[in-house]
Amino acid sequence: MSEITMRIWRGDSAGGAFADYVVPAVEGEVVLDVVHRIQAGPAPDLACRWNCKAGKCGSCSAEINGVPRLMCMTRMDALPTDSPVVLAPMRTFPVIRDLVTDVSFNYAMARQVPPFTPRPPDASDGTYRMQQIDIERGQEFRKCIECFMCQDVCHVIRDHEENKAHYAGPRMFIRYMELESHPLDVNDRRELLRQRMGLGMCNITKCCTEVCPEHIKITDNAIIPLKERVVDSSYDPVAWLGRAILRRTKRSAAEAAADAPAHRNPTREDVGAGVPDA
Repeated sequence: MSEITMRIWRGDSAGGAFADYVVPAVEGEVVLDVVHRIQAGPAPDLACRWNCKAGKCGSCSAEINGVPRLMCMTRMDALPTDSPVVLAPMRTFPVIRDLVTDVSFNYAMARQVPPFTPRPPDASDGTYRMQQIDIERGQEFRKCIECFMCQDVCHVIRDHEENKAHYAGPRMFIRYMELESHPLDVNDRRELLRQRMGLGMCNITKCCTEVCPEHIKITDNAIIPLKERVVDSSYDPVAWLGRAILRRTKRSAAEAAADAPAHRNPTREDVGAGVPDA
């Protein structure tokens, strides 16, 4: 029977190293299956996070041979076995133990998103009228399973820890785009994106799109349209003239941020993520 070597990172926040585990190869397995066999055998104390084993919970994210992937959706027969299969925790987030990382940064950033704010109903019975094409625009972004691999691979925070305090990241940008493109939403988050959420720091390398297991076109359908909206809002002379004639003002970053859950009820994680005082 052939064997495979799994080179798995073992350690915690204080440090660690890779350890090799040689196990028999079993046809049809995914990486998570092998991890479970290692837990049941030579390393019962190996820590990993998983839940559904169906590619829908996003829990088992890890870096497999240097690429962020879901362990439950990565087939062993798709990986080269003439050398060890290297399994490491997501590099962008602090290690808790072994393959488990602290992804609370993402939840702190989620609490900074100003919520959905609907316009008044279109009819006296409280109902709304929407075009189907407008509804479908946001459906793509709702496929996100929050595996946070797009956040992990984004070099803005992967290589620059100091940027985390003022950079929402690709996962949050699709949430902003979902709200900004909603046909009923009347909130204005453009200045918040420009001044506090670091949208301008993204240089659209599309690395986030390439690792998305749900095949969401994060760059093309969320980040670039958001950049266009922000540029139009801030630098388009026609838009500026229209606001001057109609005597309309943009919603400031502080006004938009005041609606976010992090400002209404801040937590320790929000403060750590750099939420400014209301």
